[in-house]
Amino acid sequence: MLSQSILSGVRVLRVEARRNIGITAPVFNKVADPIQKLFLDKVREYKQKSSGGKMVDPSPEIEKELKNELERVAKQYGSDGKTDMTKFPEFKFPDVKIDPITN
Repeated sequence: MLSQSILSGVRVLRVEARRNIGITAPVFNKVADPIQKLFLDKVREYKQKSSGGKMVDPSPEIEKELKNELERVAKQYGSDGKTDMTKFPEFKFPDVKIDPITN
C-alpha cells in the first residue's frame, strides 16, 4: 500500500517536472521566430509609450469621445464639475458618540 502511494507520487512528480521544463525551456532560448521577435518588440515599445497612465497614441476623435463620456458620467452621477470623476471617492465616517448603558 505504501509502495503504491510512493510510486504514484513519483509519477505525478515526473509529469509535473516534464510540464515545467516544457514551459520554461522557450524562455531560456533566444528568440528565433521573427514573428515572436516582432511581437516582443511591439510590447516593449508599448511599455515605453504607456508611461504616466495616459492613452497611447490617441487620435483627436478618441480624446473628444473620452471627454464626452466623462462629462456624461459626471452629469449622470451629479458631479459639480470640479470633482475628478476618474478618482475613487473618499469616504469620511465620523465617530458616533454612544451613551453608556448603566443599570
